[in-house]
Amino acid sequence: MKQKINFLIGFSAIILLLLCAIQVYLVKTAYDYKVEQFHAEVKDKIGNITSNFTELDSSIFFRKEILYKSLAEKFINDKSYRNQVKADLLDNEYRDVLTNRLRKKLKRAFPDEEISFAVVANKFVMLDNTTKTDTLFSEKPVISNAIYGNLASLDDAFLVRNYVGTTSGFKNDNYKLLTEDCLYVSVKNWEQIILGRMATLLILSILSMLVLVTLFVIAIKALIKQKKVSDVKTDFINNITHELKTPLTTLSVSTKMLARKEIKENEAVFDTILDTVNRQNIRLQNIIDQVMSNSLGFEDIELQKEKVKTNALLQTIITDFNLAYPNVKIKYNFNTTEINLLLDKFHLTTAITNVLENAVKYGCQNITLVTSLENEIFHISIQDDGIGIAKTKQPFLFEKFYRVEQGNVHNTKGLGLGLYYVDQIIKAHQGTVKVVSELGKGASFTISIPSV
Repeated sequence: MKQKINFLIGFSAIILLLLCAIQVYLVKTAYDYKVEQFHAEVKDKIGNITSNFTELDSSIFFRKEILYKSLAEKFINDKSYRNQVKADLLDNEYRDVLTNRLRKKLKRAFPDEEISFAVVANKFVMLDNTTKTDTLFSEKPVISNAIYGNLASLDDAFLVRNYVGTTSGFKNDNYKLLTEDCLYVSVKNWEQIILGRMATLLILSILSMLVLVTLFVIAIKALIKQKKVSDVKTDFINNITHELKTPLTTLSVSTKMLARKEIKENEAVFDTILDTVNRQNIRLQNIIDQVMSNSLGFEDIELQKEKVKTNALLQTIITDFNLAYPNVKIKYNFNTTEINLLLDKFHLTTAITNVLENAVKYGCQNITLVTSLENEIFHISIQDDGIGIAKTKQPFLFEKFYRVEQGNVHNTKGLGLGLYYVDQIIKAHQGTVKVVSELGKGASFTISIPSV
């Protein structure tokens, strides 16, 4: 059964992770789509500046053609100028003028965004009808090749448009100039803009994953709790069966013996067997009463409160315990003067006795009982030197029918109602009971009851 539950939990966890991965993938796909959509919007807006780029393009090409043509003429006249072409291209006199002009146009088109741009030179190739091609430079787009613009880096920028053009009409008609430039644009805080557009989707995705994980956790907890309840019920049935079997077996044997003629004729033996029947009958009744009364919740317990002298009550409990368990040493230290509390004497006595007897069940030889009064709270601390309780077991210690086990075997008899009863009685008195323990180092139970 345990293996099946572990397999089910593992399989469910894998499915949950798979669903979360699919959700992340869908959100990432939606994000990529929004990025492409945003880029397309920027390109369309730039493309629509002053009648579909006409004025912007004319501004660029007019100044560029003048610049490119002058550089090409210098190269045609002096081939050694090839090494200076790129430097003069980048350090052109139109840089600031064109940068400011384009910035103003983009600001009008994008009043709500901060736009940075750069026109980057990629190729500068001279075509000669006689010597074919002379490439002065041809490079991948880098920000250091920006002819003009205010863009600092291409890392967050995207390509808006390629400009490929040819220039002719040189003094030497054999030459033509082929150039390629790229317009790159970057929008400040574009990630926040896209995330803002995806806010509803992101919120719904996060909420759905949280709900899914929460439902998974609740389902697993319910499964584990159901398994635990099932184990507790099975253990209780086995335990109560064991408890009932002994008196029932004795009663069965006794009634058969009472039916025999020689037993009927022997009055002494008959009375002895009859006493045995009565004792076992009382034992059965006590077991049933224990299950019925000790399993009540604190809301259902009707307390008969009266003024009780706490030190005197505890002294009586200790005296009776010494008589029942003479081999167990119990020390006590009443750190409070005699005070009167409104208590149910019978139930509280039973509760404290249950704690003491529970210590004996689990190997205790010495018990120390200490009282104290702090902030109008009366504390009773019961420390034993038994086998102790593992920390993993302590949260379940006061649950109904729960019994601490060693390995997979219960070494002590009982119905698992003693400490549950203690907890319910103390709660009925508006108090608390806590346990501090380490395996192999005994346990300390502290009962706290308001004194007012």
